[in-house]
Amino acid sequence: MLAGCRKDQKEKMMKKKAPVVKNQEFEATVIDLTYDGNGVVKFDDFPIFVTNAVPGEKIIVGVTKVTTNYGFGRVVKRLVESADRNADIDAKVLQSGVAPLAHLTYEAQLKHKQKQVADVFNKQHVAVNVAPTVGMDDPWGYRNKAQIPVREINGELTTGFYRRGSHRLQPMEDFYIQDPEIDKAIVVIRDILRKYHVAAYDEQNHKGVVRTIMVRRGHYSHEMMIVLVTRAKRLPTSEFIINDIREALPEVVSIIQNVNQEKTNVIMGDQNKVLWGEKAIKDTLLGKTFAIGPNSFYQVNPAMTEVLYQTAADKADLKPTDVVIDAYSGIGTISLTIADRVESVLGVEIVPEAVDDAKRNADLNGIKNAKFALGKAEEKMSQWAAEGLKPDVIFLDPPRKGLTQELVDAAVEMGPQKVVYISCNPATLARDAALFVEQGYEVTGDVQPIDQFPQTTHVESVTVLERKA
Repeated sequence: MLAGCRKDQKEKMMKKKAPVVKNQEFEATVIDLTYDGNGVVKFDDFPIFVTNAVPGEKIIVGVTKVTTNYGFGRVVKRLVESADRNADIDAKVLQSGVAPLAHLTYEAQLKHKQKQVADVFNKQHVAVNVAPTVGMDDPWGYRNKAQIPVREINGELTTGFYRRGSHRLQPMEDFYIQDPEIDKAIVVIRDILRKYHVAAYDEQNHKGVVRTIMVRRGHYSHEMMIVLVTRAKRLPTSEFIINDIREALPEVVSIIQNVNQEKTNVIMGDQNKVLWGEKAIKDTLLGKTFAIGPNSFYQVNPAMTEVLYQTAADKADLKPTDVVIDAYSGIGTISLTIADRVESVLGVEIVPEAVDDAKRNADLNGIKNAKFALGKAEEKMSQWAAEGLKPDVIFLDPPRKGLTQELVDAAVEMGPQKVVYISCNPATLARDAALFVEQGYEVTGDVQPIDQFPQTTHVESVTVLERKA
């Protein structure tokens, strides 16, 4: 009996053995694209994910890694090229991980994101129609914020970006998807730090001074904020550095030192010191003014954020008598841009600084009918449900992990006619939509993908769920 069990186990292990080995090469046709932009090929039904490969291409695959259920590969030679390939992109961009979909034409990127949203709904067995992805006229140079790591390479303080799939810095000056003025500012600041021999952060030994250079630039205001994230509490020669930055970058209105002394991959620390100028910059969004600090969550593509929020508001079909809840309200961007269309808005946010920012932004715009509460969205929503609050519309704009069951239950208990879900993660969106469907809601109208982050794998979308009659 024991021998028979061992035989079965051995047979199972043999069945699981991959049909390919590392460094093996074979010819294949790319049949699909993963959510993170890798091409998919198969060898005896065994999937292999290949970087810089486009569906429809015939390639020679070199196997780079093999696991039990799948493998990874590279393109050794491209035999037939797809019409969907963007042949103009610099190979350095693809290696860096800055723009993992840049090897696709922009039209192909938009179709890929539409398919990505449709596929996750199909897996959840939620019937929806996914509209074509709304894209940008110019899908480059759109980011209004950069967080660029600083390391020492060949004895010199260097800025760049991590190589794709690694934590090794690749020197770069043109980041392609960032505002070109931000790219220029990064180089200027790098050279100033070199001039004064400021030590770059040594990640392995947790030494050095400057870890990260962060730059924000207002899309409309063109006000610029420089944040130097340091391991050390003191920034050597700070007076000279400040003067040089101000002289070289006239758009700068704020220079801040953020202290992060932890041995962590988290970029920002808790302590900010204003070295010169203002503690925040200002920018406008859908006609409202927002103050943006170093730690503020503010969408990095303002032009498409306006499209995103306008789409959400239009799909909500807001009325002057509506009472609205804005869960995950951040610094108040959604709440304040819809406030003049409804009776009242109640926002909830877990980050104290964001709640303070939201209240200040309400005052800045003279908005009296938007209030903001501090706390976990699910806990506040449960509390409001118990108190009998009955909103007409709930806006949900959660982080990538999506909603908790507690929040869904609280939202359903309050019985809004509409739930407008703004998602940055199709997988958790589809999962959460299924939870609402189970409790008497249905997806109405098209799910609308919006390309908030061109050249990257991220996709935003707007979905409306309505309570069944």
